[in-house]
Amino acid sequence: MSGFPTGDFLLALPLTALAVAVVLGITLLVALRVGKHAVVDVAWGLGFAVIALVAYLAATAFNEGDPGRRLLVLALTAIWGLRLATHIGLRSRGHGEDPRYEALLEKASGNRTAYAVRKIYLTQGVTMWFVSLPVQVAAFQPQGLGQGGFGFLVWVGIAVWVVGLFFETVGDLQLTRFRNDPASKGKVLDTGLWRYTRHPNYFGDACVWWGISLIAFSAWPGVLTVLSPVFMTFLLAKGTGKPTLERDMDQRRPGYTDYVRTTSGFFPAPPRTLTDS
Repeated sequence: MSGFPTGDFLLALPLTALAVAVVLGITLLVALRVGKHAVVDVAWGLGFAVIALVAYLAATAFNEGDPGRRLLVLALTAIWGLRLATHIGLRSRGHGEDPRYEALLEKASGNRTAYAVRKIYLTQGVTMWFVSLPVQVAAFQPQGLGQGGFGFLVWVGIAVWVVGLFFETVGDLQLTRFRNDPASKGKVLDTGLWRYTRHPNYFGDACVWWGISLIAFSAWPGVLTVLSPVFMTFLLAKGTGKPTLERDMDQRRPGYTDYVRTTSGFFPAPPRTLTDS
C-alpha cells in the first residue's frame, strides 16, 4: 500500500487557502454592499464546504487518495456547511448588523473596513482553514475505508457526525420556533434539547467536527490534525461561542440565572433542581 502523498498534499494547501480568501473576499464585497458584516456568518459554513470541494478536486486531479473516503468527507462537510449557511441566512434576513460586530468595530481607530478585515475576516479565515485540516488530509489518504466495508473508526465518526447534526439542526429549529412565538418574549427556552444543554447547537457543531476528524484519524497521518477539532470545541465552549452568547443574558432574560443553575452549559446532562445547584 502506498504511503501518504505528502508532496501533492502540500501543493494543495495553498489552493484551499486561496479558496478561503476568495470566499471571504466576495463576502466582504457583499457586506459593504448591504451595510453589515454579519453576512460573514453565512460564509462560515459555505467556506468549509468550498474547502472540502477544493481538496476533493485537488486530490482527484493528482490521482491521490481513496475516492470513497474523500467523497464521504466532502459530503459530510457540505451537508453541515450548507445547512448552517442556510439557517443563518434565513435567521438574519431583514435584521441589521450583529451586536457583536458593532461592539468590535467601535474599537476601530482608523479605517473601519480595514479593521474589519483584520479582526473579522482574517481571523475567521485562518480558523476555518485550520479547523478544516482533517477534511483536507482525509481527501489525500490512500488507505481505503476498510477491507470489504468501512473501518470501525470511520463508522464511529459517521455516528458522531449524525448525533452532532441532529443536535444542531433540532436545536436550531426549536430555538427558531421559540423566538417566533410572541408569548416567548423575555422568557428562556428550557424545553426540548435546551432542557439538557444550554447550547445544543454548539454541542452539535463540536460533534460534527469530531465525527469528521475521526474519519481522518482512521488512517495516517489524520491523527496529526487532532488540534483542529480540539480548537473548534474550545472556541464553541470557552471562546467566541458560549461565553459571548451568554454575556449579559441574565439582564435580557430574567429567568436565565436559574436556567444556568439547573442546565448543563455544553454537554447534555439531566437537568438539576435549584436545591441541587
